Amino acid sequence: MPTPSGHDLAGPRPRRTRSSKPPKTEVDPALTDKALAIHARLCPVYGCPIPYFHALDPLSELVSSLLSHRTRNADSGRAFKALRSRYPDWDMMLAAPVAEIKATIAGVTWPELKAPRLQAILSAVKARHGRLSLDFLRDMAVDEARDWLETIPGVGPKTSAAVLSFSVLRMPALPVDSHHHRVAQRTGLIGSRVDVGPSHPILRAQLPADWSAQALYDNHEVLMLHGQQICHHRNPACGRCVLLDLCPEGQARMGAGGAIREP
Repeated sequence: MPTPSGHDLAGPRPRRTRSSKPPKTEVDPALTDKALAIHARLCPVYGCPIPYFHALDPLSELVSSLLSHRTRNADSGRAFKALRSRYPDWDMMLAAPVAEIKATIAGVTWPELKAPRLQAILSAVKARHGRLSLDFLRDMAVDEARDWLETIPGVGPKTSAAVLSFSVLRMPALPVDSHHHRVAQRTGLIGSRVDVGPSHPILRAQLPADWSAQALYDNHEVLMLHGQQICHHRNPACGRCVLLDLCPEGQARMGAGGAIREP
């Protein structure tokens, strides 16, 4: 898993003011209506508002999010606790031998890649901010904070959104994981060729601009939970899906006796 390159680690990009906005993503009103209908349909099933599962500072949430890539939550959670037990502060991990970090996180997927990447990302934060903390992000607009994070090699849209949303910052950012992405594709909110990263601005633009951090967190959680419990990667339980009438792929599966019809 090569680390992305081409970013300048010497310092942050010029700060944008709070009034500046990213280019507007054009949204089909019909897709906005569908996104809201899906949210309204799933929230009673999964119990909105959904309690936040973490209350970590943003730097710790960054470490946790990086550990979780392609890894079961239970395994990444154990690895995070093991790191915190061995390194009471992240400066200690930054100074530790990479082999020691690799052994500490052995339960995650690709520990041999994640150990040096964790150190590289922490080093980049310290080089750019002067110390190991991301608390200053609370004073930025969401798009500005995400931009700051994503200029660090190895930090993509999902991770930047997770840091802002899941940490104690509780900022209104929408993460999209593989389960969330799968439900969005099958229901037609995004195209079949839209990858997880590029799906972030599309799916966020379909939701009201003034939605709170809790509402956006709920949206991510209900689509993720639905992907985990019903809309499985293989053999989705379309017959039990509350979104069936909103889901072209589910209707195709049910109409073909459980198999997807080829276009």
